[in-house]
Formats: sequence, C-alpha cells, structure tokens
Amino acid sequence: MIAGGFAAWAGRGWYEAAHDDTAAYAAQRDEALAAGEQAVRNLTTLDHRSLDRGLDLWESSTTGELHEQLVAGREEFATQVRTAKTITTARVLSGALAELDDRAGRARVLVALRVTVKSPGGASTDKDSRLLGELTRTDGHWKLSALGQAPVGGTPAG
Repeated sequence: MIAGGFAAWAGRGWYEAAHDDTAAYAAQRDEALAAGEQAVRNLTTLDHRSLDRGLDLWESSTTGELHEQLVAGREEFATQVRTAKTITTARVLSGALAELDDRAGRARVLVALRVTVKSPGGASTDKDSRLLGELTRTDGHWKLSALGQAPVGGTPAG
C-alpha cells in the first residue's frame, strides 16, 4: 500500500516536471547560451592557412546586419589576414545569458574569452576580452546578430 502510494506520488511528480514550462525555458536558455558562446568563439578564431573555411564559419554563425557586414567586407579582410599570416584562436573562459525573450527569438550573451594571436615569427600574444553578443533565432537556430566589447567597470557601452 505504501509502495503503491509512493509510486503514484513519484509518477505524478515526474509528469508535472516533464510538462513544466520552466523546464522548457531552462532548456531554451541553455541552448541559447551554448550557441552564443560557440558563435563568439567562431568569430574570434581565424587561421590564414584555412581562411575560406574560417570565414564561411563566421558567415554561418551570424545573421542580420552583422552577417551583411561580414559578407560585404570578406574579400578586403581576407587580403589583410593573408598578408599578416596570423593564426587567432579563442577559448571561452565563461559565459552568461543576460537576456532571453524566447517568444521573440532574441537573447543577449556575455562571453569572457582568451584570444591568442600567433604571428609568422612564432611569437604569440594572449588577450583576455569580454564581448556582448545579440542573438537572433533563425530557422530554429541561434545566431549572432551583433557583437561588441562589453563595458568594463564605469565605462559606458559603445
């Protein structure tokens, strides 16, 4: 009798949790954060040896005006990177979702990362950076629609 009551109680709890809007919102939040971190990492990583692949990744990670800017400036930027022969890699240190409007398909993500730039002579430089990204859900996927430096301390956002 007690076991049957416990099974009914546990089953009801499981059903309610599985159909709770909070769980769906949390899953959407986690998906947006992961996509935002990956997109910021994509846009801060580029190797002159596989330039077209890297720039294609930039374009597939973006939408809207940011995407249009990248497409329009692609050739000029590619020439600069080929000339400089740099390899830039980024590692996400932490990320947070600052806003999420699931119904409108918009989110904002704050990502702290370490960017390493290696020049042709073999010397490399590390720089820690905080970026603020705007995400837009397009065809069921989150993509960056804006990206800029996050304000630090009392500095206004630019």
